Amino acid sequence: MKLRLITSLACAVVALPALAADVTYRKEVAPMLQKYCAECHSEKAGAPSMADFNLDQEKFKKEKVGPRSDTYEHLLQLVNGKSTGAFMRRLDDGTSPYAGGKQGNMYKYLCEQESKDGKADKDAPVTNPECAANLAVLKAWVGEGGWNLNRMAARGDVPALTKEQMDKVKVKY
Repeated sequence: MKLRLITSLACAVVALPALAADVTYRKEVAPMLQKYCAECHSEKAGAPSMADFNLDQEKFKKEKVGPRSDTYEHLLQLVNGKSTGAFMRRLDDGTSPYAGGKQGNMYKYLCEQESKDGKADKDAPVTNPECAANLAVLKAWVGEGGWNLNRMAARGDVPALTKEQMDKVKVKY
């Protein structure tokens, strides 16, 4: 089982340059988000638009729902809209600049979670190859150099997103 996962991951990484041009929202991204994210980030789950989420974040956090990502339009707000970078910050594996080695709080949901004793350590880094392979697909969809943790405005040590960085986002429908 482990060998098959490692082989799949290796194939995904090797195939990334060829895959990058072919990854689309409809074929790869939407099914992945439906499988791993819809429980908390869909209309069915009561998830709000990003604009509504920003109006009352505490309410939605208590309800355990985040901004909608179940349509292409809603997802674009998180990737390359007013809330740019939110998607990338939450799903990052900790290797991106400005991540400081810390995985995003939603990275662990990019794969099926298993623990040896039935109890997952919520603070332990996720090392599941399925998460890494799914992140590779999302990065390919966003585009070479488009995966960025920056926001529209600078915050702390993280500079604002530049036009050049935004131009690298290639999220095909």
